[in-house]
Amino acid sequence: MSEVSKYFSIAAGFGNVHGVYKPGNVKLRPELLQKHQQFVKEKTNAKDDKPVFLVFHGGSGSSVDDFRQAISYGVVKVNLDTDMQWAYLSGVRDYVLNKKDYLMTQVGNPDGEDKPVSDQVRSACEVYTNTRLEQKVLRPSW
Repeated sequence: MSEVSKYFSIAAGFGNVHGVYKPGNVKLRPELLQKHQQFVKEKTNAKDDKPVFLVFHGGSGSSVDDFRQAISYGVVKVNLDTDMQWAYLSGVRDYVLNKKDYLMTQVGNPDGEDKPVSDQVRSACEVYTNTRLEQKVLRPSW
């Protein structure tokens, strides 16, 4: 595996699936990741107990305990696309539903027939910016 790259990673299966399913339908078995690591260690005569960088595909809807256990067995990347899409959609959906009367035309809104919609957009940007600052979101330096 080091012939490919020293950072080679594998998305090993342990019951994970893409998407979100009704609770109880997906049975994760993170302990299999430990067995995967042991197998690779034996086959490659590796010194490290976690010779493989593992990727957790289909992480959406998983429990914090599942993440912790998987990470303890060498998971270095977790994919949460469905959860991220839902979080994004929920924010946009809630804003649009709450402000729909301001979004129906370019000019004119419930505050006045001649009022620009831009005031609402500016207000939304200020709320978004302040919320992000309050959450102290850390951005990668890369």
